[in-house]
Amino acid sequence: MAKAIKQIRRIELSAEEQRANDLREIEDALIENKDALLQALNVVGGMKERGVLSLLSGLFGEGDRVLKVIVDLLNVPENTTALKNLMLLFGVAGKINVEELEPLLLKVNKGIENVSKHSEDAQKTGYLDLLRLLKDPEVNRSLTILITFLKGMGQSTEQEEQVSDKARASETRQDI
Repeated sequence: MAKAIKQIRRIELSAEEQRANDLREIEDALIENKDALLQALNVVGGMKERGVLSLLSGLFGEGDRVLKVIVDLLNVPENTTALKNLMLLFGVAGKINVEELEPLLLKVNKGIENVSKHSEDAQKTGYLDLLRLLKDPEVNRSLTILITFLKGMGQSTEQEEQVSDKARASETRQDI
């Protein structure tokens, strides 16, 4: 029967062999990612030509002073209010159902296109002209969409507003 192995000796590489292995590994990685590296070098070259690299190195060199200027700018009440409004705007934009909004936006674009085509030949519109236009199916459809939109705007949103107010109140408590 064979004897059990009690000692394991690892093959130790010399410093030169380890360095050669490391260089081979780096070469392989460079060859595998050649296209990405060339594109990255082109981007860095473009940044150098336009002075972006010197700007960034200056920002990093004077990082504390630059950060202080930014904080001072953000600390102005108008800018603080603008940032809060921007965050609120993004929050509301996240609630918009874009799939339902798309057909309406396409119709708005058509309306703007129609106005730009016929803005030169604009005439005065009288009461009788308005009554005649109500019989036009396109005008009637547009007015129906507008009235439906206004009805939806007039519906109560207290439930949704209470949820938003509670969220803002909890954020305020967390800030304290």
